[in-house]
Amino acid sequence: MEPVFFLVFSLCFLISMYKLYKLADRRNDRQCYLVHYECHKPSDDRKLNTKFCGKLIDRNKNLGHHEYKFLLRAIVSSGIGEHTYGPRNIIEGREDSPTLQDEISEMEEFFIDTLNKLFQKSGVSPQDIDVLVVNVSSLSSVPCLSSRIVNYYKMRNDIKSFDITGMGCSASLISINLVETIFKSYKNAMAIVVSSESIAPNWYSGNDRSMMLTNCLFRCGGCSILLTNNRAFQTCAKMRLNCLVRTHLGASDEAHNSCMEKEDDEGRVGFYLSKNLPKAAAQAFKKNIGSIATKALPLTELIRYIVAKYVKKTASLNLKAGIDHFCLHPGGTAVIEEVKRSLGLKDHDVEPSRMTLHRFGNTSASSLWYVLGYMEAKKRFKKGDKVWMISFGSGFKCNSCVWEVLRDLDDRNVWGDVIDGYPPATTENPYMEKYGWVNKETFEKPEGFELD
Repeated sequence: MEPVFFLVFSLCFLISMYKLYKLADRRNDRQCYLVHYECHKPSDDRKLNTKFCGKLIDRNKNLGHHEYKFLLRAIVSSGIGEHTYGPRNIIEGREDSPTLQDEISEMEEFFIDTLNKLFQKSGVSPQDIDVLVVNVSSLSSVPCLSSRIVNYYKMRNDIKSFDITGMGCSASLISINLVETIFKSYKNAMAIVVSSESIAPNWYSGNDRSMMLTNCLFRCGGCSILLTNNRAFQTCAKMRLNCLVRTHLGASDEAHNSCMEKEDDEGRVGFYLSKNLPKAAAQAFKKNIGSIATKALPLTELIRYIVAKYVKKTASLNLKAGIDHFCLHPGGTAVIEEVKRSLGLKDHDVEPSRMTLHRFGNTSASSLWYVLGYMEAKKRFKKGDKVWMISFGSGFKCNSCVWEVLRDLDDRNVWGDVIDGYPPATTENPYMEKYGWVNKETFEKPEGFELD
């Protein structure tokens, strides 16, 4: 009788908590609406094509025979295409000597572009903004980046501004969580989240393999997001935040040390990725799913899971019972494939993340919004759809949230000029065509091969 009692008790408790959550969700002062977002596309003179990437690798004089081969192999299998973007100091050959102005200019170029478009398309004025959150993990300037934005747009003197650093690729959802919390204390508030990463001062020119991989994946980009809890925007907003869950494994030394900024043996600073990173990500992801499932999935699926667990002693949640679209952080091909396998997703589900990695690379915390933009440009979003955003970050963290689409969406956004060509009809890899010879056992440059 005890197992039966436990099952009944669990079901009753689940139903009660589900009703309480739905009741709390209907409180208008706790709503968070996504009004609009704009992703940055740098100018064409900042593209890192195959020829330039080969030249960039070749001019690193710290690479030995094996490191050179390793790095070329890594970029061949990275999933990156020919049209991602780098900062101007790297384009100009100054990756070893960035200036403070290089760092500031990279940020200003992106936030002026995205915020100008955000204000123009939404009809909201800079003076209407009550809360400003800027997340850039690896750049902390004086005055801070949020102050630069306040100064540029002459925002109000009572604006609540915040700068978040060191949070890695999951920082944009942390910023949204901060806004969501502030909304509980302020009615009819308008907030902007500005999300990017500083690449200019963070190019690694050493030969430590665990620190070289970031050069193959991280690229320039950024996004500005307009949020509100004002009911007047409910009809014109794109989405409503249903729930957000943050999972932090920082108490574990293994997880904490799996991804960090450090110096190599020669004192060169870079981002270190340990062999334990996939394990830390899997553990954080598993814990995050357990928390968000009770908030995101319909009651019928939760009851089915509990009953199956009791009867069959084993069961798995059908996440597609309450989720229509999966917005996965395009951290790299391995990350995308592992999440696909873990959740039992199809190629169609992970296509937006793969294509974002191919077209824009890993733009850190802003990457999720390029993935969201891809799905919107493809007209996948219909009113009532649920979108699950999943991000990973150093620390180690897994943060995810579920958005509800409030109307049919078809904005071509930053993808507008190329979306009709995605996904490509063929799976051609320009890096494989140019540098595929590194996979041969005998490492010899082809006769006549030139990088210049």
